[in-house]
Amino acid sequence: MILMRWDGQRVDGTAALDDAGVLPGLTLAGLVRSVRTPDFAGVTFHEVACKSALNKVPPASSMPFRWTVNPTRGCLHACTYCYARPTHEYLDLDAGRDFETQVVVKTNVVDVLRAELARPSWKREHVALGTNTDPYQRPEGRYRLMPGIIEALAASGTPFSILTKGPLLRRDLPLLQRAAESVPVGIGVSLALLDPVLQQSVEPGTPLPQARLDLVRAVRDAGLPCGVMIAPVLPWLTDTVEHLDPLLGRLADAGATGVTVLPLHLRGSVKPWYLDWLAREHPALVGRYRRLYGNGAYVPTEYKDWLRARTKPLLEQHGFERRVERQAGGIPRPDEGAFPTGSLVGWGGSGVASFEGADALAPGAAQTTLF
Repeated sequence: MILMRWDGQRVDGTAALDDAGVLPGLTLAGLVRSVRTPDFAGVTFHEVACKSALNKVPPASSMPFRWTVNPTRGCLHACTYCYARPTHEYLDLDAGRDFETQVVVKTNVVDVLRAELARPSWKREHVALGTNTDPYQRPEGRYRLMPGIIEALAASGTPFSILTKGPLLRRDLPLLQRAAESVPVGIGVSLALLDPVLQQSVEPGTPLPQARLDLVRAVRDAGLPCGVMIAPVLPWLTDTVEHLDPLLGRLADAGATGVTVLPLHLRGSVKPWYLDWLAREHPALVGRYRRLYGNGAYVPTEYKDWLRARTKPLLEQHGFERRVERQAGGIPRPDEGAFPTGSLVGWGGSGVASFEGADALAPGAAQTTLF
């Protein structure tokens, strides 16, 4: 088990937890300790000993992978639109501030993963990382869980993909290069906007757009594929040609090997959280959003078709309009540039995502998040 050297910031006892800003009555299976540190003001890390590392994706899911690994729950990126937020409610925490400030860390995830991968029953199926919360959010710099995860997957002969907003992935590029010599490896970067003012407003804990563009370039310079998810596209904020065209141009210049474009969806408790942000920052758009989304979580077909028509010529112009294909078992060919993008959102016939893919989950099924 990996333990951080934060004993001076350790929080013990219910009363101390309350003083630390942790909700009274919080209970977490396998809780080892809760810690705070000045480097992460206002955040409490709950270190737990997990019983399993591999998570099986529900059969009803349309995702082209069946296994995920999530070293953490909760995310300091604080994206207002993140549809992993409701997963915190399973811990009796809220999907708003708690999601951003009460972070669960599976400190023994590497040891547990190694044991699971060593089982005779393991079939070395594609494992996706970054499908719930970002594995390269800032705490990974302290906990250093990803090197062990990468090494365990590669040593077991298990193909894997990573989706992240975090430039910290650059630290592990040598490991990823070595892993790619023995198993298919896909890397995806999420970057939906270039405007740093809007970025700091709607996703205030994320690295700046330029840092993510630099990450794309570094991954490509390392000889690895790097698909990019332009997701989510925010209606009336980031769906204009004036926004999408320069973004695609910068991604092409950085060497991105594939692009997927997805419109914003607002499931469950994410919807009021996002609309509260919209009311504060862009109040004139609230009525438009309510009419566009109605009582649902998804944009209507008309908007999807409109966005597809707008995006298609831009993808062609910047060299991203290409057919992608899937191998049996959902594992893309190693030379497919859109590997992480296509594998995580369903396979369309072009760089434009199959927008219906995210809608195809059965009502009530556990959701696998991308952002």
